[in-house]
Amino acid sequence: MTHSPDAGFKHQIEGMTSDLCSEFERVFDRAKVEEVMNDSVDQILETAQVLDFVPLMSYRFALERLNALARGHGEGSKETWDVVFVSLSGGGRGQIAAALTTLLSENQVSVHSAGTAVQAQIDPGVRAVIAELGIDPDEAFARPVTDEVLQAANVIVTMGHSVGVIDIPQHVRHEDWRVGDPIGAPITEMRRVRADIETRVRALLADLGAPDHDQKPVIAA
Repeated sequence: MTHSPDAGFKHQIEGMTSDLCSEFERVFDRAKVEEVMNDSVDQILETAQVLDFVPLMSYRFALERLNALARGHGEGSKETWDVVFVSLSGGGRGQIAAALTTLLSENQVSVHSAGTAVQAQIDPGVRAVIAELGIDPDEAFARPVTDEVLQAANVIVTMGHSVGVIDIPQHVRHEDWRVGDPIGAPITEMRRVRADIETRVRALLADLGAPDHDQKPVIAA
């Protein structure tokens, strides 16, 4: 990242931090919220190519981390599930899996997609096959792996050994899914990978007892 944040950027961050403080005022003091938000900004800035999108991505990243920390404090509904998908870049298989989990569970599962070697942008073809699901691909961005999110998870799914070593907490269920890497592949291969991931997501939702809103394939063959 070569651009330096200006006054307008800092003003946006301050406003978003205040919003997070209001949302989590029963759980965390302002210092904790600022710590998480500032660290989220720093991590997003490391790979961001366009400064304009950094405040919103940082806000979403901080929100996920604070929600995870809040669940660790016993906050939140007992009737929810938390699943983390970890891939290498955070911009391919994990994003497809997260989109399908959100869609099929009708937002009843809290989903995170993180990368161990985060790249700046989601692969354009991956954005396309996510958009075909009727999901706005602009909601997707590559997040770093963070301890708060891993600790709060019910299930961590690694997308093959290429992700490297992940410190899986002892209390968290771990699955490893060997699925093809869609990044840079032809669109037909990306759709095949998406169908493979859909089958796995449905099996995971059934095993968790989480909702699966429609047993028909989300995209007809």
